[in-house]
Amino acid sequence: MRHTNRQGSTKTLADLYRNLDRQHAVTITYLAPGETEPTIRTIEVHEIRTTKNGGIVIVAMCRLRGEERQFHLSGIQTYTLHRIGYDLDRPAPTKYERPAPAPADSAEALFFYELARDQDDADHTPRTLIQTDAALAA
Repeated sequence: MRHTNRQGSTKTLADLYRNLDRQHAVTITYLAPGETEPTIRTIEVHEIRTTKNGGIVIVAMCRLRGEERQFHLSGIQTYTLHRIGYDLDRPAPTKYERPAPAPADSAEALFFYELARDQDDADHTPRTLIQTDAALAA
């Protein structure tokens, strides 16, 4: 069991990304915002996102609830990395409407256009990066 208050968030994120890549479950002790008692959850991490205000959110299937949940990194108090594989099926992503061709009238419109370009043309699902694409992100 690793305590997040004894290590930096970089180490915690590296461990979570490693288990996501290997598709191994993680057990967390999580304190939700506004709650006083933490809960223990075993999760299957599918995505790690950042919020508009710079927070980090873990999108995972919760084995307790059997559905997709979001957990804030700041709420994770302890975690244990497992070698057990994923059991739950993740729900299909919702369909996204592609915007009109490259607008030049505002920065926001250009941002959403570029975001939509990351969608595959065939089925409008987000492009999955493979290990050889990692150099593109650097």
